[in-house]
Amino acid sequence: GCCPQQDPLWPDLTVLQHLEAFAAVRGMREEDAALTISCIAKALDLMKHLRTPARRLSAGEARKVCFALSILGDPTVMLWDEPSVGMDPKGRRHMWKVIQTSMKSKERAAVLSTQSLEAAAMCDRVAILVSGRLRYIGSPEDLKRKFGTSYHLEIKMSDPEKSDALHAEILNLFPFAARQERTSSLLIYKIPMADALPLSRSFSKLEAAKQNFRLEEYSLSLNTLQQVFVDITRDAEEHDLDAASNGAVEQRPLQP
Repeated sequence: GCCPQQDPLWPDLTVLQHLEAFAAVRGMREEDAALTISCIAKALDLMKHLRTPARRLSAGEARKVCFALSILGDPTVMLWDEPSVGMDPKGRRHMWKVIQTSMKSKERAAVLSTQSLEAAAMCDRVAILVSGRLRYIGSPEDLKRKFGTSYHLEIKMSDPEKSDALHAEILNLFPFAARQERTSSLLIYKIPMADALPLSRSFSKLEAAKQNFRLEEYSLSLNTLQQVFVDITRDAEEHDLDAASNGAVEQRPLQP
């Protein structure tokens, strides 16, 4: 089964006609097709759109139809290219649930391309592409274990003029902290795990800083999968930028 990035739908055919046509192509018996179509339509919340022509569907509803077509006939191999684009959170949850159900059998395989990191929780292996180049491939657990060996500190300030003094204080509290982002009211740091332990001491330090600098709030947490992805992307872009900068200047001897 395949769900391409562009919706391969006939504008004048209804959702039901699309599903019936694809079921026939897959060689499904009429009575089996009717039951399967009903189950898929209910699972994806498409029942109310079965009589709707494709041209009247919203972008999210059209993606649901394309995804439904890809799983008709119980295929053993499925390819999904950005299947959740245009869907609202409810629609995505329905789709993720269908994927988890359809992948319960160990005799099925699927390749899912997506920018939604919540999908990673369903995957056995994750590959991260940055600027068209493969930067990582492995299990989600290995990804966190390899790149998630630090804490993520976010500090929201009430007085932006104290940001430099606060930055100095953070480096005093956590000598190996690396500032990742700075705005007028927000500072974000990456702190090595060894630098933040024990956590009780770290929170005591941060509570003291909150009082001294009148911070609005702060949070200290382990790197999430999304933060790991951002770190990998940032590191790759900085590496490419450095490489481009090093090769941008061509040295030539001066002509007499």
